[in-house]
Amino acid sequence: MEHLIKVCLVLLLPFLFSGMVAACMIPQIILISYKKRLFDVVDKRKVHEGVIPRLGGVAFVPSIIISYALMVGLAMLWGVGINATLTTTVHLMWGLCALLILYIEGVTDDLVGVGYKVKFAVQFVCALLVVCSGVWLNNLYGLFGIWQIPWWIGQPLTMLVLVFIINSINLIDGIDGLASGLSIVALFFLACMFYADCLYVAAAICAAMLGALVPFFYFNVFGNPQQHRKIFMGDAGSQVVGLVLGFAAVWFCMDSTQTDYPSAMLISSKPNALVLGFALLMVPCLDVLRVMLGRVRRGCSPFMPDKSHIHHKFLALGMSHRTAMLTIIMIDACFAIINLGLASIVNINLLLLGNIVVWTLMQMWISRIIMLRHKQKEALEKEKEPFREAK
Repeated sequence: MEHLIKVCLVLLLPFLFSGMVAACMIPQIILISYKKRLFDVVDKRKVHEGVIPRLGGVAFVPSIIISYALMVGLAMLWGVGINATLTTTVHLMWGLCALLILYIEGVTDDLVGVGYKVKFAVQFVCALLVVCSGVWLNNLYGLFGIWQIPWWIGQPLTMLVLVFIINSINLIDGIDGLASGLSIVALFFLACMFYADCLYVAAAICAAMLGALVPFFYFNVFGNPQQHRKIFMGDAGSQVVGLVLGFAAVWFCMDSTQTDYPSAMLISSKPNALVLGFALLMVPCLDVLRVMLGRVRRGCSPFMPDKSHIHHKFLALGMSHRTAMLTIIMIDACFAIINLGLASIVNINLLLLGNIVVWTLMQMWISRIIMLRHKQKEALEKEKEPFREAK
């Protein structure tokens, strides 16, 4: 009975209440956006048409904070232990500071625009706050032959990883439901894994973020712009989701023998901890890495926007937005399931190499199909030219 109460309190309540708060806020945000004409500007990189509000992410942080506070209050009222030690509380308070700062920057960017230098500076400050909370990668579990690492390497590495994940989620947010769909899958597994390790505070945060994303996913994918029911998450949403995912992944991967976590089983005893933490973020991270390397190879800035992301490729194959979104989410789920299944029996370095090889071959295959289709289209155009001239 106690176990059932904990499941309801730690997972179901934050999920449901956060979802209810977001579901109430998003229609009001859409209404205000149309009244104040706060729309996403259409340009040559965008794949949507018409004016659509992009302030959906405004609902995320209030939903998380309200639902988590309610969970803690009810746990204290009912006398249910959620293992909220001083260490986990410190992690959470510093993480909350980072979340609020990034949220404010994101909302500002969605409303009036913020330069990329300022955005990176704010992201690094938020990553520094996370590291100051005591959450950082202190063990690579054999990746490149490295195990435990000192703070002067692990903390700067963690900051780079967090900034990279934040921007990966931001950049993968190119078609309806993609960023939120990938994040929903990742947060579901992270919440379950945290609960299994008795890290109830982290599990509740993941469940609350998951709950906020579900109603947004509905409005983003199924909302009708003609009826003023559609919305984008914007930078406020994508950056907040990226920070929560990065924070959760790093927290899960920490070597518990170097902390006072009340964990039922030591994370450091699991050689697949790093894979478990980051396998769910494989597709957005590998895609951004591929795109940036491709831009550098072409002599362009790695931060120069273009239409070379994986969702642009699937659209170039002739897929609809929804089909492309579902296909990418299924690819991500397959990557995650395969990695989670092989993590305990395959060396982590071989697993990483296999992921990179499979991803590269898949991208080459898709690019080749797109190239062949372009050639066929050009050949057909050339065949039609004599008939046009005759007319």
